[in-house]
Amino acid sequence: MKWIIASLCAGLCLIGAAQAAPAAKQLFGAKAEASAQKPAPFGSYAKGCVAGAVELPETGPTWQAMRLSRNRNWGHPDAVDFVQDLSRFAARQRGWKGLYIGDISQPRGGPMLSGHRSHQVGLDIDIWMRPPDRLNLSRSQRENISSVSMRRAKGAFVNSSWSKQHHAILRAAAKDKRVARIFVFPGAKVQMCKDAKGDRRWLRKIRPWWGHHYHFHVRLNCPKDARGCVNQAAPPKGDGCDAAQEWANNILNPPKPKPVDPNAPKPKPRRDYTLSDLPQQCAAVLRSN
Repeated sequence: MKWIIASLCAGLCLIGAAQAAPAAKQLFGAKAEASAQKPAPFGSYAKGCVAGAVELPETGPTWQAMRLSRNRNWGHPDAVDFVQDLSRFAARQRGWKGLYIGDISQPRGGPMLSGHRSHQVGLDIDIWMRPPDRLNLSRSQRENISSVSMRRAKGAFVNSSWSKQHHAILRAAAKDKRVARIFVFPGAKVQMCKDAKGDRRWLRKIRPWWGHHYHFHVRLNCPKDARGCVNQAAPPKGDGCDAAQEWANNILNPPKPKPVDPNAPKPKPRRDYTLSDLPQQCAAVLRSN
């Protein structure tokens, strides 16, 4: 009898301990500065953290970081360098002063208090579709200004705001060897496939995904010396244009939904990660001054 009671108590204690563990997003969201460590991403894009992150300056000669209240303009040095390089290219396009930069990562990466599941290792960058016509926006203006949607027909096509400059900037980003993939809405991929000339290999990195019509999402490869960083599997071979067209076709003519099994178990709600779910290096990232 004592053994049963002891076992029951032990089980309840473990459950209580798991419930008491704070969500990792609370721990990482509370950090206002980067860790005092050598720059290094740990884990995967949606389950990790970043040591020694660098802050993208709020304003530069060819960019502005947006939504500064979120404090998400931090990333691995490769990400900050990439933003500066691509923004210089963008500034040479007609009608563009540079780039408006959305979320990169929190100061120490990790799960975010709101929004993204990814952006955890300092190698994901959201770039607004809106062409910047000025780069002297105040903090208040950056909180209230919005990007511009490029989609039409629920994302099956681009709208009249899409331009050859969008195409050129995305192509330049995709050709960068640091880039693993770029997420855009299906209609943008379809349009880029139609307009692409010459070498089409870069189109493989342009990946259609839900949303991504107000911004495009650049994902960089893990740096070569980053042993604790986990790359996403490479995109399928080929330019991906047929798959994008199929997605657009399904938006216009949705396939009939499969019958719902009334006896199927309900999906379990997604559990917030705790620190123990992340790579072990993330504990040191949090502790570092």
